[in-house]
Amino acid sequence: MTRSELITKISEHNPNLSLAEVDRVVNLVFDEITRALKKHERVELRGFGAFTVKQRDPREGRNPKTGEKVKVAAKAVPFFKSGKSLLDRLNT
Repeated sequence: MTRSELITKISEHNPNLSLAEVDRVVNLVFDEITRALKKHERVELRGFGAFTVKQRDPREGRNPKTGEKVKVAAKAVPFFKSGKSLLDRLNT
């Protein structure tokens, strides 16, 4: 599902909200999740899952074309762990 499909689906279920209002709400939610993750905070959506940030250590990689060794810097990556109720819904 894309962002625009999500906005359309939410506006169909909430006819009292305009498409522009739903768009602002969805963007606000995504922006707040991103802001929290930038601060290395955990974001938990009960019944859905939790977003966290994991730190990847620097390492030595290889260029797949040339086989040349390349240094890969340390970086933070987002990580999602699904909640139990989401798993239950998928497996019923």
